Amino acid sequence: MNETSRPPFSLVGLDHVVLLVTDMERAMRFYQEVLGCQPGFSYPQFGMEQVWCGNALIVLQDYTRPEGNWARPPVEGGRNLDHVCIALSPFDHDAMRAHLKAHDVEIVEEAFHGGARGMGNSFYVLDPFGNKLELKGPPVY
Repeated sequence: MNETSRPPFSLVGLDHVVLLVTDMERAMRFYQEVLGCQPGFSYPQFGMEQVWCGNALIVLQDYTRPEGNWARPPVEGGRNLDHVCIALSPFDHDAMRAHLKAHDVEIVEEAFHGGARGMGNSFYVLDPFGNKLELKGPPVY
């Protein structure tokens, strides 16, 4: 670990995972009927449905729908996981940017949206292997 920059947060746990699917109705049936997940938030404008899995969310992203095409994998069949969201303690946004920069980690996107704990701020980064991670702060409301 680079001692010049320590994380400006503490880990809370996993908030959600985003799975890429090609048939939303089939996916919803499986997660609700087979696994017993409960309906979560719905984002039809993004081709996305969420189901509760205990205190975390499984986000189902149908990239075959026009509104979900933004999540289409670069190679057909190349992946079915879009990103993993890690829940964090409160953090200072400038300290987060400085910490990531100190470790040569590019911020892919900054966003504000819902997760298992509520609406909050997120930083999206890639790990050294190209896996997308969402670093999500606590809910703002």
